[in-house]
Amino acid sequence: MGGSVSCCISPGESPKIHRREVELEECPITTTEDVSEDTGTYLQHISDRELPDELAQEANPSDHPRASTLFLNKSQTDVREKRKSNYLNHQMSPGLLTKKYSSCSTIFIDDSTVSQPNLKSTIKCVALAIYYHIKNRDSNRSLDIFDEKKHPLTREKVPEDYSVVDPEHKLIYRFIRTLFSSAQLTAECAIVTLVYLERLLTYAEMDICPCNWKRIVLGAILLASKVWDDQAVWNVDYCQILKDITVEDMNEMERHFLELLQFNINVPASVYAKYYFDLRSLADENNLSFPLEPLNNKRAQKLEAISRLCEDKYKDLCKSAMRRSVSVDNLVGIKNTHAVLS
Repeated sequence: MGGSVSCCISPGESPKIHRREVELEECPITTTEDVSEDTGTYLQHISDRELPDELAQEANPSDHPRASTLFLNKSQTDVREKRKSNYLNHQMSPGLLTKKYSSCSTIFIDDSTVSQPNLKSTIKCVALAIYYHIKNRDSNRSLDIFDEKKHPLTREKVPEDYSVVDPEHKLIYRFIRTLFSSAQLTAECAIVTLVYLERLLTYAEMDICPCNWKRIVLGAILLASKVWDDQAVWNVDYCQILKDITVEDMNEMERHFLELLQFNINVPASVYAKYYFDLRSLADENNLSFPLEPLNNKRAQKLEAISRLCEDKYKDLCKSAMRRSVSVDNLVGIKNTHAVLS
């Protein structure tokens, strides 16, 4: 690492570069002119060149586990209105509770966990997150590669009002469900798809809107399936699902998607967990609760077996960590002994 910073992507290819330059101008950086001549050559420390954590977290919620997800912020306005409406309706006509609650005799739990989410419920939540992104977008910033009229997915004529009418939640859900069902993708892939989608919106400084949402979602699913699943679906396989799209179009869209992400396809476990629990919060706020079933003997034994397996893995990790710690202590002791003898 030297005194200069290099990048493999030219500024013209990534709209995010300009923004980072503006943010860096706000951060005071010490130059060689501020250092006296008797101190010699000044080499700036790498920590002085990095952005403050607050700026980085606010700019990249898909990279930092402590930053709030975009879709949860987009949904807050509608959630407050729904809460107010539900409160007024309950005051006027109180009825039976539709949500299941556990009691002393019956315990209701769902089968969805952070490592094995429920596929149908997860796709519904991801579709709802995309719906709020489109509905509560700030503007209509887009790129030609994602415009459905310039790059149609079907041979059918694109409606004239395709860029004006917002898609309903059910339409988004059916589009994602068709792709996941045909390609046999997992629920974890749906969560990673949402991470890539929000990362694209942040890095490229664009919006997901009626004219581009299908191609953006398709590009995110295409990338997530290749990164997450061991047996990834090839681009030509998606052409069998979407009959009228060409492999060349898929390849070009994937290349642009990766360039706009600056080839950052890493999804830390902490970010994945944050998106999973935020999706569950979104489901609770919109009455999309995960399916609850009463706990019976068979399910209890299954949960106990899973718990025992996780406990054994945790014990093995602790033992290996203890062995590494003892080895380091022994090494330090040997070095101290040699120092005393010498």
